[in-house]
Amino acid sequence: MSSKQCVTVIGLGPMGQAMVHALLGKGHPVTVWNRTPSRADALVACGAVLAKSAEDALIANELVVLSLTDYEAMYAVLEPASHALAGRVLVNLSSDTPEKTRRGARWVSEHGGVHLTGGVNASPSGIGQSGSSTFYSGPREAFEAHRSTLEVLTDTDYRGADPGLAALLYQIVVGMFWTSVLGYWQAIALADANGLTATAVLPHVTELLAGMPDFLSVYAERIDAGEHGGDMERLAMGMASVEHVLYTNADAGVDTTLPAAVAALFRCGMDAGHGGDSVSSLVELMRMAKA
Repeated sequence: MSSKQCVTVIGLGPMGQAMVHALLGKGHPVTVWNRTPSRADALVACGAVLAKSAEDALIANELVVLSLTDYEAMYAVLEPASHALAGRVLVNLSSDTPEKTRRGARWVSEHGGVHLTGGVNASPSGIGQSGSSTFYSGPREAFEAHRSTLEVLTDTDYRGADPGLAALLYQIVVGMFWTSVLGYWQAIALADANGLTATAVLPHVTELLAGMPDFLSVYAERIDAGEHGGDMERLAMGMASVEHVLYTNADAGVDTTLPAAVAALFRCGMDAGHGGDSVSSLVELMRMAKA
């Protein structure tokens, strides 16, 4: 019999399957369940045990890892078996808003379970690989008790007791990721319209990204200090720059939704009187929700 902790994994999409393979590879007995049972076939062939129901999956082990689309999916799967949450540590790696995450944590607690939030900063191919990490928040005692098992999946980054904090940090990172990737897709579209390949522009993109950490660290210090002076650059100069990008895309016949949105935000800063301030002054506009 294995001396490794037994784990239940509910949700067998690409991420859930990668987690099961990682756990099995390190000798952990794994019970699995998915609303489409056939998704477990290859995992069962590798040694996982398929539970007959979500209730049986919860009952099987104290540590339960949930990998679903969002918290509504959690309720859909677990509400019929909510009585089986008592005594379980539910590590919810599903994505959702911080507030929905906090409500979900309270729901699990009300049914006698312990909820740990996880925000996985990796694709399925990164599970079990060095360099991948996951934000965790929730009761520290539960986290520490299962830390070694969770580190089979990725490195762990515990951020505190607030169950919504891991979700918040995850959404911050994901929001930055997708916005950056969209900028890359826009660059490729513009390059293609002018006869350049994605491979041809890749070195220039990677060179830009390599310099971003130093660039961002300077702005982080200034923003935290509330300093938006135009000594480094001015919003008015940035306004001209983003308009040139917008017009270049338009001239090439490329979709301008993204560069037009960027230009519109810069224009809002100009209209608010920040033309002589740093481009970072846009942060102050972005902090205020429009009525």
